[in-house]
Amino acid sequence: DTITRRFRYDVALVSALKDLEEDIMEGLRESGMEDSACTSGFSVMIKECCDGMGDVSEKHGGGPVVPEKAVRFSFTVMSISVLADDVVEEVTIFTEPKPNSELSCKPLCLMFVDESDRETLTAVMGPIVAERNAMKESRLILSIGGLPRSFRFHFRGTGYDEKMVREMEGLEASGSTYICTLCDSTRAEASQNMVLHSITRSHEENLERYEIWRTNPFSESVDELRDRVKGISAKPFMETQPTLDALHCDIGNAAEFYKI
Repeated sequence: DTITRRFRYDVALVSALKDLEEDIMEGLRESGMEDSACTSGFSVMIKECCDGMGDVSEKHGGGPVVPEKAVRFSFTVMSISVLADDVVEEVTIFTEPKPNSELSCKPLCLMFVDESDRETLTAVMGPIVAERNAMKESRLILSIGGLPRSFRFHFRGTGYDEKMVREMEGLEASGSTYICTLCDSTRAEASQNMVLHSITRSHEENLERYEIWRTNPFSESVDELRDRVKGISAKPFMETQPTLDALHCDIGNAAEFYKI
């Protein structure tokens, strides 16, 4: 009956940092920061990844009956920096040499769920979102190199593909008239305008638009309402940082080729 197995987020991060203990100590030594001087001010940058793993069903019988699809949520420790008490600038003491490698990617949660099944995905990932929100505001005290040290975590959800971003931000699927996950471009507008695109969507704004979609305060028709909220039809459940998406990259490339 289990549809998901996962680690608690803070426990998983502790494990990942303990794995990097030697790297952290070496980084401190190379930066000339003596052990005793650096017990607080550590910042850890975490890249989160989440994607469907496709069909994982048991083909020949004999195994448990599971849904056809699985989704994996994982994270990578991208960098660790430290701001010592008497220093003005942060010093990076660890950078992941292979940030996109399978080897640096730590699994946090495995779900037997189709990535398009928004309800189940939201239910399973809700606790993960709550844990990461709690960690944003708090510090983790962890013994590294024999001394208790204080870590803060910064999360960047940049390892999601377009389909997953749309699920998490409550946008219509990729066949929508509103083609962009960062702005309100329609297909017609994007085909006319190859250059001037700006990032206009934010997580908060998407939440506000969902409320408008849900309550319809101006008593509009479905088409008018859809035009007002620009293709937001469900409640966003995980904030995503706006980084350049595939569409704008394509548009930018097309503009360059057009010039050539």
